[in-house]
Amino acid sequence: MPNVEKISIALPPEMVSIVRAAVESGEYSSTSEVIREALRGWKLKRKVEQLELDELRRLVHEGIASGPGIDAELVFSRLRAKYSEMSPSE
Repeated sequence: MPNVEKISIALPPEMVSIVRAAVESGEYSSTSEVIREALRGWKLKRKVEQLELDELRRLVHEGIASGPGIDAELVFSRLRAKYSEMSPSE
């Protein structure tokens, strides 16, 4: 890695143990490699969250653009009436 900048981070003991165990097991060659991998995962998670938020916003706008809404109580009362007609009489 020709262009790297060193920084110092503070981690709780449990996280330090996890990082060191990953290196000692041979899964990673250094603690820096573990942290870089964790940051790649964090970056991907944030990207997915942003895409999901963008999709939710798109769906909200689509719903708004689809026309006026219907009062929820009216919808539920119609559904209750419809399904009460369908239930077997006692």
